[in-house]
Amino acid sequence: MCMVIFAPLFAIFAFATCGGYSGGLRLSVDCVNKTESNLSIDIAFAYPFRLHQVTFEVPTCEGKERQKLALIGDSSSSAEFFVTVAVFAFLYSLAATVVYIFFQNKYRENNRGPLIDFIVTVVFSFLWLVGSSAWAKGLSDVKVATDPKEVLQLVSACKQPSNKCMAVHSPVMSSLNTSVVFGFLNFILWAGNIWFVFKETCWHSSGQRYLSDPMEKHSSSYNQGGYNQESYGSSSGYNQQASLGPSSDEFGQQPSGPTSFTNQI
Repeated sequence: MCMVIFAPLFAIFAFATCGGYSGGLRLSVDCVNKTESNLSIDIAFAYPFRLHQVTFEVPTCEGKERQKLALIGDSSSSAEFFVTVAVFAFLYSLAATVVYIFFQNKYRENNRGPLIDFIVTVVFSFLWLVGSSAWAKGLSDVKVATDPKEVLQLVSACKQPSNKCMAVHSPVMSSLNTSVVFGFLNFILWAGNIWFVFKETCWHSSGQRYLSDPMEKHSSSYNQGGYNQESYGSSSGYNQQASLGPSSDEFGQQPSGPTSFTNQI
């Protein structure tokens, strides 16, 4: 039930916070000649974070010439892989919810449904782990590439002490941090559901049957051994009583000795 409720919800949060992101930063380059300065240089970037394609212009502080620059890095592969896993996990969890509720008989027919569900759950658990780890590394690279201090090092005018360069606005990446958190939460959710899905498969039932058969044989052999032991005990007691009979007769004949002796006297 937890899987049915939380899997689609967590998947939505994962791909929405990553795939719907757009942010930016603002720089300021103050030249000695104020007419050449640009105090508001906006640099915008968004999903899928092909930062090397994000270009912007900055003053050179040497006349009215402008320098065209681009950000460094490309994290599109890890971001797109993460969003793709989230979308397909969302679609599968919705389909599985419909099957669980409306097609329970078809799901258990020939045990194909639980087997397919188990394999898909294992695959998605692995994909969530790989995708979340890759996106966490990609997000770290995005943070470094969009750090205003790192971007200012690309501007040639900022290398001259007479010019003043500063960061006016830094990008806000709280939603991207949230996407990584939900990625690993999805991994924990899907990995924890592996055991519950495995219990529905024929592999689990056959394993229980295999374990129960030796226990039944062991208990039956124990009962047979106890019965033989009791029968053996009763027969041995009977033989013991039979063996004691003659000894009691001999003990009863002991007074005949002294009687015959008195008769001789």
